Amino acid sequence: MQWHSCTSQTRSYATSTPARIFLSHSTNPYWNLAYEDWLFRKTPADQHILLLYRNAPCIVIGRNQNPWNEINLSRLRQLRIPLVRRRSGGGTVYHDLGNTNYCLFMPRASFDRRQGAELVSSALNALDVPTRVNERHDIVCESFKVSGSAFKLINARAYHHGTMLLRSDLTSLRGLLKAERPSLKTKGVGSVSSSVRNLSEWNAEIGHESFVRAVAERYAKAEDIELAITEITEQDMMAEEFVSDNRAELLSWAWVWGQTPEFTIDLSHQFDFGSLSIRITSKHALITAFDVEQSTLSSAILSQVEALGQAMIGNRYDSASDLTKESHATNDQIRSIVQWLSKVM
Repeated sequence: MQWHSCTSQTRSYATSTPARIFLSHSTNPYWNLAYEDWLFRKTPADQHILLLYRNAPCIVIGRNQNPWNEINLSRLRQLRIPLVRRRSGGGTVYHDLGNTNYCLFMPRASFDRRQGAELVSSALNALDVPTRVNERHDIVCESFKVSGSAFKLINARAYHHGTMLLRSDLTSLRGLLKAERPSLKTKGVGSVSSSVRNLSEWNAEIGHESFVRAVAERYAKAEDIELAITEITEQDMMAEEFVSDNRAELLSWAWVWGQTPEFTIDLSHQFDFGSLSIRITSKHALITAFDVEQSTLSSAILSQVEALGQAMIGNRYDSASDLTKESHATNDQIRSIVQWLSKVM
């Protein structure tokens, strides 16, 4: 990839540390997010940085989201697509190699929710794509969303990162996202559904390299720097202990699932042998309560259901189906209840 320099001052304030541009050649979401966090926490607080990268197919949920309320997890497992929980807030997004991600780092005092999106939209306008920034700070083209944003702020540092749908496989989204269930009540943040399109529908030539070039050039102008891009490999990332440790945490069950906010789910079913309504409570993806709310089951069957529920307390919610399958069902009625729980949890 060839880069040329371009400079033009548009930022009216100065910082003591020159701005920089990084391009990751890794397509591993865990390495890229870990490196993003390293740039956020380990670079000078006054430094402005642009990072560009793309990931192999994955679903990325926000820091405070509930995967059971956002994603069709059985479909996710069927497609063998990894689930990744990022460190910023916001909604659930799909990444693949047809989507390029950008992240703008800055001092907290310089943070503006709209400014970063406007910069990227301006770069796209230069590629003859008629984008604009809407009231939610999303980049849209006509009435369609082509990019979503999320933000993170700490003491003296902030970042704004976003996706850009260039030529993503949007058919993969079908049946994957927004598995919201009315019976599930969560303290987590829900996603906002939008109609999405690829930018290739407006510019058939656009791709990862042309997008990277356009955004990098626009950023260099805004920061009054020459266009010099530091290209990063996974080997570079592995050399930083912070990045390796960060990646390990992003891969862990405790992070991906255990960060799920507390939620309850109400489940009801009419069996041939009676009705059953239960409420299951989970915190940090562990089952903390199993309560029978209503039942017309016989006392013997109900007693076995309550025993099963007690056995589930303290176990991972995502292993509940395995736990119920392993239960010693002594009759057809309990087997039916176990099969139902395995399906609906």
